[in-house]
Amino acid sequence: MKYYLIAGEPSGDALGARLMQAIRRQDQDAFFMGIGGETMQTQGLSSLFDISELAVMGLAEVIPSIPRILHRINQTVAEIERLRPDVVITIDSWSFCARIHKKLRKLNLNIPQVHYVAPQVWAWKKKRARTMHKYIDLLLTLFPYEPKYFTPYNLETVFVGHPVIENVATRKISAQDFRSKYEIPANNKIMLLLPGSRHNEVERLLPDFLQVVQKMQSNHFNFSYLLPTVRTVATRVKKAVTESGLPITVIEGEDARRAAFQNADVAIAASGTVALELAILNVPHIIAYKVPKLTEWAAKHFLHIQFVNLTNILLGYEVVPELLQESCNPDNILQYIEQFLSKNSLYTRQIENFAKLRRLLGLNEQTPSDNAAAVILEFIKHRK
Repeated sequence: MKYYLIAGEPSGDALGARLMQAIRRQDQDAFFMGIGGETMQTQGLSSLFDISELAVMGLAEVIPSIPRILHRINQTVAEIERLRPDVVITIDSWSFCARIHKKLRKLNLNIPQVHYVAPQVWAWKKKRARTMHKYIDLLLTLFPYEPKYFTPYNLETVFVGHPVIENVATRKISAQDFRSKYEIPANNKIMLLLPGSRHNEVERLLPDFLQVVQKMQSNHFNFSYLLPTVRTVATRVKKAVTESGLPITVIEGEDARRAAFQNADVAIAASGTVALELAILNVPHIIAYKVPKLTEWAAKHFLHIQFVNLTNILLGYEVVPELLQESCNPDNILQYIEQFLSKNSLYTRQIENFAKLRRLLGLNEQTPSDNAAAVILEFIKHRK
């Protein structure tokens, strides 16, 4: 069968690559095409265009990009119409993917349309839940509480599990081998700097993260600093780190990133899925994030959530400190890092609650990707 997959950003790219592996385990003759990043491409996908073009976020960034994004939407729809795959599977990035689904519906191609990762209707734009059934046939969710928002509106919705669970299940990389590879002294603690995978995130957060490292160097001599990055922003990240003159090692690739997470002692991270992965892997961390004033205004008026970090949202109370906007500055970040290093009550609270989070998400015999693949294949079979 021919599968057309669309992932618009690095988190979706990682999810898509695992889904491709899972589909291939259940359909050995699977043929993949569509849009994806470096991780999906390593699984054999030839991407229609580079997904870095879609790596924009916030009103101020999106508006100038609209003409280019609309062109890519039309280009994608035209290719799907020409190739006639057995299924179209979009992954996350609902604002982009929804427009593709709507255009495909109008063409009446009779191709099953699936979306993987539910838009966060519990946080904002709740009306989306009422209309999604018009444009897609099946929705796969990462969290167990999400189907209830969509099934009342006649959209087949299935909870398959969160991909961070699969990171826990992966082979543990030897700490000795990891330290040897990156020349990290045996007694050094490892700090991760995770300024995001979008250009605008890196632009706003990396300068503060670099200042934290600069300040730590005068007080903590036994630290090694690692910055895992992705191809979409790697050039910018490397340039900034080189110009800073700080002893920060930039690492690339999914295997290297996973190894860094498994061996880290503490982390500073942009808000997003990466923070949930840190929690699952038991890495003490804080969340730092900044958006333009216009986006901040919109968020205050339209978002209906108490927290921005998924760990805090899922548990219902703050476990991971959220330093947002003006609160996101080197001094505040450093204050929390010091607390982690002293292993005070904040450190203990995080470790205890990360265990609760793992139980909440569940670790089943079958991985979320295998669950998703099985649901998709069964759905296609019944549609034929």
